[in-house]
Amino acid sequence: MLRHFIYFMDKPFWHRIRPILKKAGVATAAFLAVAGIFLSGVYFGYYKRPAIDKVFAITNKESALYASGSNLDFDPFWKAWSLLENKYVANDGIDRQAMIWGAIEGMTKSLNDPYTVFFPPTEKEIFESQIKGDFEGVGMEIGIRKNILTVIAPLKNTPADRAGIKSGDKIVKINDKVTSDLTVDKAVKLIRGPKGTTVVLTILRDDEEKTREISVTRDRIEIPVMDTQKIEAKADGDKSAATPKGIFVMRLYSFGENSGTAFRSALREMALSGNQKLILDLRSNPGGYLEMAVDIASWFLPMGKVVAREKFGDDKEILYRSRGYGALENVPLVILVNEGSASASEILAGALQENGKATLVGAKTFGKGSVQELMPITDDTALKVTIARWLTPNGKSISEKGLEPDVLVQISEQDSANHKDPQMDKAVEILKNL
Repeated sequence: MLRHFIYFMDKPFWHRIRPILKKAGVATAAFLAVAGIFLSGVYFGYYKRPAIDKVFAITNKESALYASGSNLDFDPFWKAWSLLENKYVANDGIDRQAMIWGAIEGMTKSLNDPYTVFFPPTEKEIFESQIKGDFEGVGMEIGIRKNILTVIAPLKNTPADRAGIKSGDKIVKINDKVTSDLTVDKAVKLIRGPKGTTVVLTILRDDEEKTREISVTRDRIEIPVMDTQKIEAKADGDKSAATPKGIFVMRLYSFGENSGTAFRSALREMALSGNQKLILDLRSNPGGYLEMAVDIASWFLPMGKVVAREKFGDDKEILYRSRGYGALENVPLVILVNEGSASASEILAGALQENGKATLVGAKTFGKGSVQELMPITDDTALKVTIARWLTPNGKSISEKGLEPDVLVQISEQDSANHKDPQMDKAVEILKNL
């Protein structure tokens, strides 16, 4: 055994084996070095990988991120997401789906357009019920004017109307919630509620320095369509004993699905009454369907006349023209408007004013001339996005300034308290002398 060991350590043999061991050592060292570099790279790469790769358990993270062809960097978004998941103190209770909805809401808010809104599931359900006219609440249309939540119009015989809410009232608070950062649809969600419950609105009126609180009891809302009225009026100085041809009044409250039918019924009533002059009252009419505005305008305008222009972001325009029903082309017409006349009301009034068919009497209109389209995001969410703006036949933007009446007449608090209507009085005065 000793002999074998001595032989093993024999110098010539050692010289023979040493280069082999030396090469093996170098190879091992090289292997270890490479492995170290590799592991360092893996470690460095793991912690320095894009933020999107640090977010787990989320599908479709990268789908369509660069669909617009721009070179936007989404890494800050995913970095913020990753930090919230890893650093937020209550991260075990994070609702990741709610984070997605919140991110989309933030995108829409950045556009500074109060009518471009994301609807999470609950809000989408509320919005759809409101469109159908089947809801419980206070019964008023609201919008954003100069970055302030404002009443466009209370609907006739609704809780808001009975409580004394007026067009132009600025809503400062809803219950205890300050409205400065609310979208229109968020505000609607707070104002609406079950029949019999109460909401307190803190409002500010243009002619008042202090706010006032108005408590409104919610009820089931039935949106009215139209009222009619007949006014017998002789021209000034007319001594004739004959029964004068009077003035027919149509008060249109909204441009809903039944507005066209209601207008045709009112026309038949007007024809049977013998009245040959018309007042179309669009005060506090918050608008509705464009189709109804075009349909009604077609009774006053010759076929082919432009009713409205729809202008898109790429400057493309679509023209909406009269169908030329023609029955009212030569009827003397005054249209009443005020701060609550918006959207389709402004389209109709602007079309008849610029085509020389009507005199506008009252106050400047609200100025809501934008077009929204409701598009699904998921099965139970949707995005309402402004896709175009309405222009009058002459190309004037309704959104920027609203419509200026031909004859400006305001209604004061004293007029309202005494049940006086100087705007209607002026319309009658204009028509009875034609």
